[in-house]
Amino acid sequence: MTCREAESLVIPFIHDELDDETAADFLEHIDGCADCREELEIYYTVEAGIRQLDENIGSSNIKGDMEEDLQNCRQHLYHVRLLHMARYAADTLIVLGVATMFLLQLRLWRQMGMFF
Repeated sequence: MTCREAESLVIPFIHDELDDETAADFLEHIDGCADCREELEIYYTVEAGIRQLDENIGSSNIKGDMEEDLQNCRQHLYHVRLLHMARYAADTLIVLGVATMFLLQLRLWRQMGMFF
């Protein structure tokens, strides 16, 4: 992901509008690019300030809130990857189970004289 692409995703990230794949690419870029991370911090601070004024609530640790949002996104993506791996493992076991049952059925048919 280029810096230009990452910068265009800052606001959608803050508003939690990114799909999982795009969010993963965005986080990877933000973790490696100090300029884009600073851009995220600036926009996050402005958005949080506006939200606090609108809702009459305040947090003195906006940067901590941003880090918490980043960590929550990482955890969500980790759980999504685990779910995909579990689904892949389950699909693999199902295919192996069906293949085993088919081979056992062929063996029974052979013993009954239906084949060969």
